[in-house]
This record gives sequence, structure tokens and C-alpha cells, in this order.
Amino acid sequence: MTAPAAASAPPAPRAATLDDLRQRIHAVLSRTAPPRPPPPVETVDLPFLSFETPLGPLHVRTLRLSPAHRTGRAPVLPARGASREILSLLALDPSLAASSPRGALYLDTETTGLHGGTGTVAFLVGLAFWGDASEAGGGDLVVEQILVRNLGEEAPMLARVAERIRAASMIVTFNGKSFDVPLLRTRFTMARMPWPVEPPHLDLVHVARRLHKLRGIECRLTTLEREVLGFERVGDVPGGEVSECYLHFLRSGDAGALLGVIEHNAWDVVAMVALVGVYGEPLDASTLAPGDLVGVARTLARAGEREQAFEIASRAVDACDGDRPHALRARAEISKARGDRARAMADFEALAATVDDPCVRLELAKLYEHYVKAPDRALAMTERGTGETAERQSRRHRRLAGKIERGARGQKALFDEKTRRRR
Repeated sequence: MTAPAAASAPPAPRAATLDDLRQRIHAVLSRTAPPRPPPPVETVDLPFLSFETPLGPLHVRTLRLSPAHRTGRAPVLPARGASREILSLLALDPSLAASSPRGALYLDTETTGLHGGTGTVAFLVGLAFWGDASEAGGGDLVVEQILVRNLGEEAPMLARVAERIRAASMIVTFNGKSFDVPLLRTRFTMARMPWPVEPPHLDLVHVARRLHKLRGIECRLTTLEREVLGFERVGDVPGGEVSECYLHFLRSGDAGALLGVIEHNAWDVVAMVALVGVYGEPLDASTLAPGDLVGVARTLARAGEREQAFEIASRAVDACDGDRPHALRARAEISKARGDRARAMADFEALAATVDDPCVRLELAKLYEHYVKAPDRALAMTERGTGETAERQSRRHRRLAGKIERGARGQKALFDEKTRRRR
């Protein structure tokens, strides 16, 4: 008979198992260093004064800059007496000719997004204007920045902006016609506030594109500061990070995140003042680079000021070195528009000797045919290629060949007549 199997040990009580597990977990946790608390947010005071208004709190920072203040090599003072006529011509906007730069309002916004739309808020608005001459320090440039500390506090900012716009003779922005002003109009509508009557608007980005096209300068304000004004920003907040800095401030209360944005905005506004001083200089004393003078000449020609355009183009021809072909081309085209075909032909000939350009040969072919009545020279230019379609070039070739043939027959007939008379 087989002996019965030994009985297995009874299971441990459930409570004892849980107690053992808890003891082991406690031992592990006791060996682990407690987590360090997050570093406290550094307390920073934003450089704004707060005022209570009927619409809510208004947060304003005001700087007063001496007229001797410079952005790089360019002082701000010339902007106060800049030529309204020249600014009007370079902007291709006749309305600016009646607007005094002394009363200009410079405007720049920092926003929660770069694409506009009803959800985008201008949380910081930078303004600059010349102080009242009747007050102490009236010759100073006043820089005023308005901060929306909380998203529900837009109305006081909008009211202050409206007040400044109503007092201005003109608005000056950089890409403001496409971004800043439409954005502010939208915010006024969302706040059910009327947009003020807008004075003439000088958008410097359009002037910069025309004047600096030859040099290939990227039309960003920081680039223009470096290339035109000679100023290099140090420690600037990139434009693409501005909204993130503000959103971080809203989430965390870390005011230090906004300090760089505030300085970025102030730099932008003052840079616009310095650029107006450079662009509004008297044409005969312009400090722009020779290549930029080509842009000035072409813009003046578009504005119908051909005599001034010719003078500036001539200065560019004399001053340019590597860009001399561009200056020659500008002067040739302006001379042609003025009806000075002799000057145009001379410049196009000088240009044809240095560049291989079918457009230049086409201009010379036209001048040789119609101005100097030399179809043979015109045909020689045509045969070198004028960039026209094959059909148009063939027609030009046949016409010129016909003129040469008729001219030859006429010369032969004249020779025969003279010979007959001598007999």
C-alpha cells in the first residue's frame, strides 16, 4: 500500500504578504533621494508704470532720447526735418508731400502670432514721436511702449493708440500696411471701438525694396540696421520667438521672459526713425551707398521726376565701381525717357562693351535705325541677337535689309546722276 503524499504547507496569510511588499517598497523609496523642488521664478520688475483708466489698467513705458541719439552711424535728429517731398517721391505716395515728418508717429507691434487673424493680439505696441517743442525737452524723441499684461486688458492700449494716431500728421511703419495696421484695425473691431481717421502712411519696407534692390539686401529691419545704418544688435530676441516669450509670461508670471522682447520692440521703433532720416536727406547730400543711388534714380523716374532721376543716376555712374553697368543702364533708360537719345545711345554703347545683354543690343538697334538713320549698324546689332521672338527678329531683319538695299539704290542713282551731269 502506497504511503500518502506529504501535505503542502498552508499559504501565508494575505495581510502578511501585503505588509512584506510595503516594507520592501518603503526600503526602496528610503534609498532614493527626494526630488529637488523647481527653482523659484526670478522676480523681475517690468519697466512699466500702471495707470487706472475708465477702460481698465494701462501699462506704459516711456523713454526720452536726445536728438543726438544714434542707431549705428545714423542720428535720429535728421528724421525730424526730413524732406516730405523726397519721402513722398520714394514712397510713390503723393499724399505724404503734405505731411510733416515733425508730427510723424512711428508704430510697431509685437503679437501673439505672425499670420494675423481675429485670434492674434498685439500685446506690445511701440510708438515714437517728437516731443512738444513748447515743453521742457520738447526736442527729444519720445518712445512709448504699451503692454497688455493680461489678454482682457486690450481696451486701454487701443484707446491710447487711437489718441496717438489722431494727433499724428503721418504714420511710419515697417511692413505696417500689410501687418501692423490691419491687425490693429481687427482688434479695434473686436473691441467694438472705432478705428481713428488714418493719416498718410509711410511704409518703409516698400522704400527699402526699391532703394536697396541692387545690393540684394534682405528687407528685414535688423538687416537694414546693419547694412544701411551700421548697427549690429547684440542679444536680440528673434522675431519668431517673441510670441513664445509672451505666452510663457502669461503661463508662469516670469516677467524676465519679456525683457528681451521689450528691448527688441524699442530697437525696431528707433531704427525706423533713423531710416527716415537717411531716406529723407536732400538728394544732393545723400549718404546712401552708390548702388542705392541707382534705386533712388529709378524710383524718381517712376515718380515722374526725370531731371532729378538723371542727376542721381549720373552721380551713381561716377561713384559706382562694380555696379557701374547697373548705373549706366539706369541712366541710359532715364535718358531715353527724357528724350535725350544721344546720351542714351552713348550709355547703351558703353554698356554693350562690358556686358553681353540682348536687351541692350535691342535698344541700340532701335536707336541706330530711328535716331542716327544707320540701318547697317542696326542690322549688325540685330544679327548678334536682341532677345526678341524669332518672328519679330526676322521682321526687323527684313525691314533693315530693305532699308539698306533702298539706301544703296539711292546712292547709286545719285552717283549716276552726278556722272551724267559731268558729261
